[in-house]
Amino acid sequence: MPVYLLNETLSFPHPMNAEPSGILAVGGDLSVQRLLLAYGNGIFPWFSEGDPILWFSPDPRMVIEPDYLYVSRRLRKLINSEKYDVRFDHDFEQVITLCSRTERKGQDGTWITEDMIDAYVTLHHEGYAHSVETYYEERLVGGLYGVSLGAAFFGESMFHLMNDASKVALYHLTEKLRSWNFDFIDSQVPNDHMRRMGGCEIDRNIFLEMLDKALTKETITGSWESESVLKGRRL
Repeated sequence: MPVYLLNETLSFPHPMNAEPSGILAVGGDLSVQRLLLAYGNGIFPWFSEGDPILWFSPDPRMVIEPDYLYVSRRLRKLINSEKYDVRFDHDFEQVITLCSRTERKGQDGTWITEDMIDAYVTLHHEGYAHSVETYYEERLVGGLYGVSLGAAFFGESMFHLMNDASKVALYHLTEKLRSWNFDFIDSQVPNDHMRRMGGCEIDRNIFLEMLDKALTKETITGSWESESVLKGRRL
């Protein structure tokens, strides 16, 4: 299948036209309107510094349903210890910056370019991108960020500077999404880490059906910081 070249027109080819690698299109921009259109169609940007903007719709897709997040005994004990404080949308820019800078095992460099940071910070200010932060003694030590549309949360990246700090953030995100009756967290490309957290692989066509259903529900925009500081809720 061809890789589509985008122009100034605000549109995407159907995600089922993606290459086996998941690449669907190249070009376009990272405007709020185009990003929201992409996520609403099961598409996301993923490229390296110096490369053109690449748009993906992988098959299979990995999702986590809020009711099926796996909480290990170790993680359960950590949450119950209240070691970390957890905040929502408290410092989005620092979270995405640390996601871009934190070294990851088996990964050379980052796909979170300066243009990506600028684009998602803007998306955050518009009320669609959100962060979850974990703090230890008032120091940011872990977190994640993503995009929320309807009853779907599209997880973009996470980082940790202390053991399991990002997992604690994921747990609290899942609890919030469960209380709001979200359908799923999209973790995009299948990977072992999210699989161990309860992620499951589904065919792209099934994912798109789930997404269509999730988008019939109202998007919760604006800051999610109303619950400013959370201690680990006992399990």
